[in-house]
Amino acid sequence: MTSRVLYLFGSAAPPVHDFAAVVEAAQDRGFTVCVGLTPTAAEWLSPQIAELEKQTGYPVRSQYKMPGTADVWPKADVIAFAPATANSLNSWALCLTHTFVVGVVAEGIGKGIPMVAMPCVNAAYAAHPQLPRSIETLRGAGVQVLYGDGGFVPNAPGQGRPSEYPWELVLDAAEHAAGARA
Repeated sequence: MTSRVLYLFGSAAPPVHDFAAVVEAAQDRGFTVCVGLTPTAAEWLSPQIAELEKQTGYPVRSQYKMPGTADVWPKADVIAFAPATANSLNSWALCLTHTFVVGVVAEGIGKGIPMVAMPCVNAAYAAHPQLPRSIETLRGAGVQVLYGDGGFVPNAPGQGRPSEYPWELVLDAAEHAAGARA
């Protein structure tokens, strides 16, 4: 059986620091993993980038490639974007593709790539009127957004518990989405 390819994308939210363990868990589920990060998340993980590249066998990407340059990643069977900040979710829903990962997921809607997203936002961001609209837009476009009951539930500002971020929900959903596509 050929390995399914998971693009694991992350924004600059505290759970992104768990990416090495998440990559390992995804590989244990039979995924080939390619890691993409927003520029700030890449900065946060800069001490871990070389190890993530060794772990996955692929370069960690946070920037667009030059036009005409061959892609170094295999095609995705599924994309999981977690943690996804309010900025990334709103940009994605509005097709504002100023970052590599948002560009890939925005285009992924049109390509029909199965996608899973799990926000990581505090209750103050969740109260902003744009966030629920963006989540609804993404859900309407076929993205499985794990938010609210059965997904991520926001905490009060400054009260986050990154060690409790429900990564298994993301991997379960990605596995199911990849299986449904096969």
